[in-house]
Amino acid sequence: MRLTMTLATQIMSVSVGYFVYEITGDPLMLGFIGLVEAIPAICISLYAGHLADKLNRRNILVACVSVMLLCAVSLLIITINRYELSQTHLLIGMYSVIFFTGIARGFFSPTNFAFLPQLVPKEILPNAITWNSSTWQVASVTGLGIGGLLYGFAGVSATFTVMVCLCVVALIIVLTIAPRPLPVTDFSESALVRIKAGLKFVFSNQLIVSAIALDLFAVLFGGAVALLPVFAKDILHVGPQGLGILRAAMSVGAITTAFFLAHYPLHKGAGKIMLACVAGFGLCMIGFGLSRIFWLSFFFLFLAGVFDEVSVFLRSSLVQFQTPDHMKGRVSSVNSIFITSSNEIGAFESGLAARFLGTVPAVLFGGLMTLLVVGVTWWKAPKLRKLNFDHSGAEEIAEQPAPPMREEETPIDEFMVRKKIKDGNNLTS
Repeated sequence: MRLTMTLATQIMSVSVGYFVYEITGDPLMLGFIGLVEAIPAICISLYAGHLADKLNRRNILVACVSVMLLCAVSLLIITINRYELSQTHLLIGMYSVIFFTGIARGFFSPTNFAFLPQLVPKEILPNAITWNSSTWQVASVTGLGIGGLLYGFAGVSATFTVMVCLCVVALIIVLTIAPRPLPVTDFSESALVRIKAGLKFVFSNQLIVSAIALDLFAVLFGGAVALLPVFAKDILHVGPQGLGILRAAMSVGAITTAFFLAHYPLHKGAGKIMLACVAGFGLCMIGFGLSRIFWLSFFFLFLAGVFDEVSVFLRSSLVQFQTPDHMKGRVSSVNSIFITSSNEIGAFESGLAARFLGTVPAVLFGGLMTLLVVGVTWWKAPKLRKLNFDHSGAEEIAEQPAPPMREEETPIDEFMVRKKIKDGNNLTS
C-alpha cells in the first residue's frame, strides 16, 4: 500500500510542479504548491493523531487512500480540459486539488506511523522501520523517474492516468489488510484533553523535541527540492526528463543508505552522527547551488539523500521507542506537523527566497542556515549530542522524566525492557 501510494504522490509532485512552472514561469508559484498542501495538513494533524489513537487505524488509511484517488481523478480531468481553461482557472483547480491532498496527508502520516507497530512483533520493529523507509525511498526514486519520463514523453494527461491507476491499486491492497484491535484508550476523555496529553508528552522529552526540531529547521531552510524545476529548465537545461532524474537523486542515495542501515544499524555515537549528517546535508545543498554540471548536481543530491536517510532513520527510531502504543498517533501527529512544515512550508520559503534573492542565492542561503541550525542544536541539546543506541543510551532514555499521567497511561520504555530481558534482569511492571 505504501509503495503504490508513494509512487502516486511522487508522480503527482513532479508533474504538478513542472506543469505549474511551465504555464507560469514563476518560482513563487512552486512555493505556493507547498504552502497550499501544508496548511490543511498542519491544521488537521493533531486531531488526526487523536483519532488514530481512538479509532481503527486500517479504516482511516482506507479513507485517506480514497480521498487521494478522488484527487488523482480530479487532476486528470483538469489536465484533459486544460486547453479550454484560462491560466487562472487552471491554477485554481490545481491548488484546490492539492489542498485536499494535504487533508488526506494530514490523516495518513500519523495513522501510518501508529499502524506499523501493530503489524510486526516488537522485537523486529527497528528492522521493520528501516525496511519501511527503504520501501518509501524505492517508491520515491521510481515515482519521480516515472513522473518525469511520462511527462516528457507521454504528456501530463497520461501521467495523471497512471497516478489514478496506482491509487486504485493502493485502495485494493489496503482493503486486504485485516483490521487490528483498537488501541487501549479512555473514551471518556475529550479530544482536547487527549491532544494536550500528546503535546505535553512530546515537549517534555528533550530527545524527541530536539530531534524533530533539528529536522524541521534543517529542511525548512536547506531543502532545494521545490526549486528543481527551475534548475532543470533554466539553469541546467535538461527539461522534465532531467528533472525526474534530479528528483530521484536524493532517493537513490537514501535507498543505498537504508539497505546498509538494515544490516548495520547505528549504535554508539548516534546523536553525533545525526548532527554530522544534517551538517553534511547543508554542505551538499551549497554544492548543488553552485554546480552548473548536470551529473555533478546529481552527485550532490545523491550525497544529500545519504545524509538525510541517516537522520530520518535515527529520528524515526527514537520517536518509536520513546512513545507508548496508546499515544503513537498523537505523538506522530506532532512529528508530522514538523515534517510537513519543513517540507511544504520549506518549499514556500524556497520559492519566496528565489523570487527576491534569485534561485542560486536562495539555495546557498538555505545551506548556510542549515549549518547554523546544526551548531545551535549541538550547543542547546546535549542529550541529543550524547545519544547512544546501546546499553548506556537505553539507560539515558529511560531516566528522562515522563509527563504526569494516570497510572494506566504511564508509558513503558520498550527499548529498556528488551535490554533488561536480554541481560537476564528481573522486570516488574
